[in-house]
Amino acid sequence: MASVTSLTAHVHQRLTAALTAALPEPTAADPLLRRSDRADFQANGILALAKKAKANPRDLATRVVDQVVKGDLIEDIEVSGPGFLNITVTDRAITETLAARATDPAERLGVPLLDHPGTTVIDYAQPNVAKEMHVGHLRSAVIGDAVTQILEFVGESVVRRHHIGDWGTQFGMLIQYLDEHPHELDRRSAAEDTEGGTTETGEEAMSNLNRLYKAARTHFDSDEEFKTRARRRVVDLQAGDPATLATWQRFVDESKVYFFSVFEKLDMEIRDADIVGESGYNDMLDETCRLLEEAGVAQWSEGALCVFFDDVKGPDGNPVPLIVKKSDGGYGYAATDLSAIRNRVFDLKADTLLYVVDARQSLHFKMVFETARRAGWLNEETKAQQLAFGTVLGKDGKPFKTREGETVRLVDLLDEAIDRATTVVREKAGKVGLTEEEIVGNGRFVGVGAVKYADLSTSAVRDYKFDLDQMVSLNGDTSVYLQYAYARIQSILRKAGEARPLAHPELALAPAERALGLHLDQFGELLLDVAAGYEPHKLASYLYQLASHLTTFYDQCQVLSDANPKEVVENRLFLVDLTARTLHQGMALLGIRTPDRL
Repeated sequence: MASVTSLTAHVHQRLTAALTAALPEPTAADPLLRRSDRADFQANGILALAKKAKANPRDLATRVVDQVVKGDLIEDIEVSGPGFLNITVTDRAITETLAARATDPAERLGVPLLDHPGTTVIDYAQPNVAKEMHVGHLRSAVIGDAVTQILEFVGESVVRRHHIGDWGTQFGMLIQYLDEHPHELDRRSAAEDTEGGTTETGEEAMSNLNRLYKAARTHFDSDEEFKTRARRRVVDLQAGDPATLATWQRFVDESKVYFFSVFEKLDMEIRDADIVGESGYNDMLDETCRLLEEAGVAQWSEGALCVFFDDVKGPDGNPVPLIVKKSDGGYGYAATDLSAIRNRVFDLKADTLLYVVDARQSLHFKMVFETARRAGWLNEETKAQQLAFGTVLGKDGKPFKTREGETVRLVDLLDEAIDRATTVVREKAGKVGLTEEEIVGNGRFVGVGAVKYADLSTSAVRDYKFDLDQMVSLNGDTSVYLQYAYARIQSILRKAGEARPLAHPELALAPAERALGLHLDQFGELLLDVAAGYEPHKLASYLYQLASHLTTFYDQCQVLSDANPKEVVENRLFLVDLTARTLHQGMALLGIRTPDRL
């Protein structure tokens, strides 16, 4: 694939050469180029370079201007203030660069690949077996999926890992209860259905597990003898007892039916091979503890294997350790997480480990990562990072709950968003002649897209308010606004008749055309920046600005008009077509669909 050099890169190269020639002695010269509201670009690096060269900044800036060749790329360059440079590029350069982006044979819109791609393991979308997914699971899934799509698009090799909660004390309780009440789960799991049988839905599967869990928990809390039997069953599970494992596997299979149904509703692909839960590292736990102890990283304290940190202390001032192995012989979450790091570094050959996990677990991961570094499993070449995210809040600014004060089920949240969005789509459907099937399908894409975009348009670490009324609004920074912008372009292209999108570099551009073109030019560099910082909110912001530029363009530049020369019509169709393709690609990387008709 041949990536397209952006206008920014072209101008940067031209200025760097001029600046190097203007300096009294050869030196590394960065003009510090950026977009500007006073011109197309502004260079701010001359002040620092002049100070280093003991030169007058304006004199140096003037010498740089004298060295710049104008005409093909740069229309105008002038000194401003104490030594800034304001640069205006030619209309021809804008159109020619966009034309190269539009004709990229790889259909990547000229977006470059990483110079040095590696292997990233990303841990996201982590539901728990035998428990319903709630609003707290939303952010990990949505952010993780977007980061994964973006990294893969720029050439990184990405390994997905969904670290589901499928091990521990609660499973001893569940297995023992089902063993003593064998008819409690009277529905067959999807895995047990024979050809021609009735397949259980995800909701039904989780309903059965919820009923079992509640009954088992009640019995566990009220019957000490049952509690003892349940704890013995945990030992059997960890020891690999065949009957116990078979029942445990049934719980996992039932839960996966549900997980897949929720992720399908979220319009997200989760592959079974990528689901490696806590149980997947069970055989590594003993060795992990041995390695940490032999390396002197962990030590025994009050019967538990612990790792201590000078900067982690409790309210009483005493050290708070990371407990790898408990005093009763059981393993903490740290043992599993550290074993997962070993697997991902040494078996999967990862350069980077990403964990899309609630910010409230930041201390735990800080301690786990530092432990792995002390053990030599992480280093300068192999790094781990938590992509911490904030809390989903209700309109009242408090953690999002139902009216009864319970955690909101993710399925209910998505269903309500789809219902609201379908109403919005239906209100507009008559104008474009949508069928009922299209209304229902688009309602789903708009509703799910609204939920995803509201999450992704906010910096992950920040909390955000869940407001469906705002999310499905046609106005403001919403996915619906972007989806309608895309659909509007498709409508124009359908109405264009025999006219086709075609770049005409010889044409002068109106201000709104220039603004739209310059913003389109930034797409490739923007994606590399987003990938480097794992910041999908920057992509969401870029797409909203793109749609806003498009709105201004619509207002000021009529696309289809008999009064316009053929070349103007073709060039404007070219601009809106490239805008649509950029919106489509950008939204797809965020996991959001762009229907052709809305």
